[in-house]
Amino acid sequence: MTAIAQVQFRSPSHAPKGPALDVATILLAGGKGTRLHDLTATDSKPAVHFAGSNRIIDFAMANAVRSGLERMLIATQYAPQTLHDHLPARWGRHFAKGGLMLRDGRDRYLGTADALRQNWTEVQDWGGDEVLVLAADHVYDMDYAELLSAHRASGAAATVAVDVVPLNEAKGFGVMQADAAGRITSFFEKPSHPPAIIGEPDKAMASMGVYVFSKAWLRGALFDGPVEALDFGHDVIPAAVAQGVAAAHRLPAGPSGRAYWRDVGTLDSLRLTQLDFLQAEPARLPRACPPSDWYLGRGSIAMPGAVVPESARLVDTIVAAGTHVPAGLTTGEDPEEDARWFTRTPSGTILITPAMIQGRAAERLDRARPRPSARAKAPASNDRDLHA
Repeated sequence: MTAIAQVQFRSPSHAPKGPALDVATILLAGGKGTRLHDLTATDSKPAVHFAGSNRIIDFAMANAVRSGLERMLIATQYAPQTLHDHLPARWGRHFAKGGLMLRDGRDRYLGTADALRQNWTEVQDWGGDEVLVLAADHVYDMDYAELLSAHRASGAAATVAVDVVPLNEAKGFGVMQADAAGRITSFFEKPSHPPAIIGEPDKAMASMGVYVFSKAWLRGALFDGPVEALDFGHDVIPAAVAQGVAAAHRLPAGPSGRAYWRDVGTLDSLRLTQLDFLQAEPARLPRACPPSDWYLGRGSIAMPGAVVPESARLVDTIVAAGTHVPAGLTTGEDPEEDARWFTRTPSGTILITPAMIQGRAAERLDRARPRPSARAKAPASNDRDLHA
């Protein structure tokens, strides 16, 4: 086991807000989330609802407020309007005047690092020696002040927040190995064959997509490199590792006594992660919503505005916002019937949206219409008479 896995960190403070942090912060909130299928047809992944009226991005926002961040630039891209409406209304009062800045990057950003490059003027004007980069599409509880402190103590130019995941689930993440001092020795973005943690062959060290950089070093990586850096996972972090200036910081234990970080980028993980909050709160919810507001029973979740009659029997199902489920609808019992009308994952999670319900109703109505009877056939013609 490496030292990075043995270090004991303090749990995040339960105080509403910590001392103000002097760090330039950018929150990347432009992801499309294609693996969430129709849930992101008109909204970005960070805007998807979670456990009632919360949205996925609210976890990062709540962490930021508790950590003492008073200024933040939020870079949006895909379908940004929901976030541009939601964030100032929900979180604006927690930041200094003018401290919550949203930048619409539709058709402009070529990657996560490019989003920071194109907003570098604001980052530079903030002053300070570090840049904090946050991801908006994970469910987790973290004290960014602690991450910043660890970065300063390490002397690294780049610090990557990490969590430990099962090795067989690691190929969807940036995966690394670290030496006994916590210095990252190798980094692979979404590898087909992820390397295990040294001494723990069934586990891997995964990037959370949360970073702290020395501002001077990051400026050089973004503007002075031999190849234009477009993405943190593909370009910037590998460059830091190659230079020997990248360190890993293990996610500390949260209120539950253990670290909790979930990438909710698939229908299965989105549904199952919400179920984790039924009996406990493994990460602090930004807004407490009674389970009765969003849990339907039988492993099923309803998003705001969904109407589900008591006669419906839904198993392992996500009911999208605004969906009106018809009386007596059953899911989770006949995979072929589920897949005929709705989106069904190989693991059995079912997604129902308003458009799917409308399509099902239209086809069933069309099949129920009586068909016109066939016309009586005219007497057979006598070709010999016609052509006599």
